Amino acid sequence: MTTLDVAETHPACTVLGPGSRYVVWVQGCGIGCAECVSPQWIPFDHTRARDVAELAADIAEHATDGLTISGGEPFAQAGAVAALVAAVRERRDLSVMSYTGYTIEHLRAHGTPGQHRLLAELDLLVDGPFLAHRQAALRWRGSANQRLHFLTGRHAALRDAPDLSAGLQIEVAADESVRWLGVPPVAGFRQWIENRLELEPLEQKQERNP
Repeated sequence: MTTLDVAETHPACTVLGPGSRYVVWVQGCGIGCAECVSPQWIPFDHTRARDVAELAADIAEHATDGLTISGGEPFAQAGAVAALVAAVRERRDLSVMSYTGYTIEHLRAHGTPGQHRLLAELDLLVDGPFLAHRQAALRWRGSANQRLHFLTGRHAALRDAPDLSAGLQIEVAADESVRWLGVPPVAGFRQWIENRLELEPLEQKQERNP
């Protein structure tokens, strides 16, 4: 049985890739970007393991336009993530996008076999570490050094689209807790909104800005 350490999932995110996407945030990252907006997803935690086959079935059932993998660091569990994508595509031919704090050049030159397999499965990749001093309001990215790579022709029509922030998706749960998804277009967003609402730290679901 192949497992993947998963921090969180969401079946219908509209701000982390084209259309409405099922998002999987993996648990664990060894890169350590300063001012990471998802510090709770940095520690590796094998108690959060999910069966890949079961997760793939859920994704195939609920995803609308595609699958986005974020975290955490997806390429830290590249073999399991590649297995997840393959299992999903046995059921549905979904668009797949991933984030990574590594550059694509590093992964191609120095990546493990699992990392190479994952790269081969992707339609879109956002690469590079999040750099707080280069925070920018860009499409699906948090800082100006991060790049959006079109690895297949599936989303070729988006190449010339305006490179503007996709915004944030704000949700209020039945218990009145607030959650947000997406890439903050301004620095210090998490701290600002937690202070503004005078709440305990929000349960937030967003791209980690690797």
